[in-house]
Amino acid sequence: MKLKNSLTTTLIVVISGFFIVATYAPTITWGGLGLQEHLLLINKAIFPDNQVHGVYAGEWWRVLTVVLTHASWLHLGMNMLVLFQLGNIVEGYYGRTRYSIILLASTVSASFASLLLDPLNQPSVGASGMIFGLFGAMALTGKKMGVDYRQVMAYLVLNLVIGFAIPNVDWHAHVGGLIGGLLAALILQALPHHRIPQRWE
Repeated sequence: MKLKNSLTTTLIVVISGFFIVATYAPTITWGGLGLQEHLLLINKAIFPDNQVHGVYAGEWWRVLTVVLTHASWLHLGMNMLVLFQLGNIVEGYYGRTRYSIILLASTVSASFASLLLDPLNQPSVGASGMIFGLFGAMALTGKKMGVDYRQVMAYLVLNLVIGFAIPNVDWHAHVGGLIGGLLAALILQALPHHRIPQRWE
C-alpha cells in the first residue's frame, strides 16, 4: 500500500482542510456560530449565540470532532507531522481496520479525560489526544514494528513533559489518549490476527 492511499494521509488532508476552512472562511456559519465553535470540545458553556453548547448539553459529536480543530498553523503543523510519522507505522503494522479502532479509542478516551478532569471547563482543540494513542500502541508493540523502542519512549516522555510545562495545553487529553491507545492495542493483540504487515512505498 502506498502512502498516498493510507488512512493516515486521508486524515491529514481532512483535518488540514477543516482548519483552512475554519481559518479563512469564518463567514461559513450556521446557527450564529463558526465551524470551529461547532466542533471544539467543551463541557457546557454559553456561546456567542447566547445558547448553551457542549457535550453535557447534548452535543456528543464534539468528543470526536475535536480532532478537526486546531489553534494555529503551528499547532496543526506539529500535530500533522507527528501523525504522519507515527500513524503510517502503526497503520502498516495493524492494518486499516485495527488502526481505525486505535484512533477511535484514543480520541474518545482523550476527550472524556479532558471533560472529566479539567476543572476550568475550558474549550479544547486539536488531535493531540488521538496522536498520543499512537504512542500508547507503539509502547506496546514498537519492537514488533521494527522501530527504535528507546527513541519512541524518549519522544513520548518529551511530549508529556512539554504538555505539563506549557500553559493552556490540555495534558488530561494527552494522558487519556495514551491510555486509550495502549488499552486498545492490548485488546487487539489478544485477538486472532493473521494479517501480514505491509511495507509502505
